[in-house]
Amino acid sequence: MSILIDENTRAIVQGITGSQGSFHTRLMLDYGTRIVAGVTPGKAGREVHGVPVYNSVREALREHDATASVIFVPAPFAMDAAFEAIEHLELVVIITEGIPVHDSMKIREYAEHHGCRVIGPNTAGIISPGKSKLGIMPAQVFAPGRVGVVSRSGTLAYEIALAITESGMGESTLVGIGGDPVVGTGFVEVLQMFEEDGHTDAVVLIGEIGGDAEERAAEYIAQMSKPVVGYVAGITAPPGKRMGHAGAIITRGKGTAESKIRALERSGAGVARLPQEIPELLHQVLK
Repeated sequence: MSILIDENTRAIVQGITGSQGSFHTRLMLDYGTRIVAGVTPGKAGREVHGVPVYNSVREALREHDATASVIFVPAPFAMDAAFEAIEHLELVVIITEGIPVHDSMKIREYAEHHGCRVIGPNTAGIISPGKSKLGIMPAQVFAPGRVGVVSRSGTLAYEIALAITESGMGESTLVGIGGDPVVGTGFVEVLQMFEEDGHTDAVVLIGEIGGDAEERAAEYIAQMSKPVVGYVAGITAPPGKRMGHAGAIITRGKGTAESKIRALERSGAGVARLPQEIPELLHQVLK
């Protein structure tokens, strides 16, 4: 079992004819993801890696059954692409980075109104190892297992997933919530899904400086029945300097790594100071 996606997930790729959309469609297909259609306005009738292309999500759904979309549309057009997907589908994964915060706020509100789950923007996506992936993560670092992973950072998630895999454990699902200040789904919602998933035994939460998402997650972790191990990047980050993601910035003394670590530790989560410490902490909490 996994959360959000599995081997039965049927997906559409929006922006499939672009360089990134085409490249990652090939990798998702190679992994076994069921990509049933692509969408690029004005490119209907083409094929990308054997996947038929349509002008709109509505047109694609006339010919194919799908419940999810993964979006590679450039930032200026991503909100319109997201709106179209949200109107018709249950799950929308927005890989695009550089989407204005105001557009992200509109996307989140629109998704809430339509009962659609949005992951991202600026996300590496979702992978349920051995089943399906909707995103850009390197599939070779993952293995089927019973550790759920939720992260703001893509590259940190890959590093930590590899450590988990090499330690003999594997992952049930990894969810990249995205590194922007405003995202469609936060830590708490994903933690709730893992808490309810019968095939996830423990959860790894990977945070970073900026905002208060980790502190809010800590409040929920305190109520969880499953153990949580955390890691927060940016301990040495100077205030006022953005560190990678748009949301990774300390402002007015808030959003520091230390405050997040303290909140997670108060909730009962084990917190690693280095990514390679996470497998040992997992072994301890799973004994």
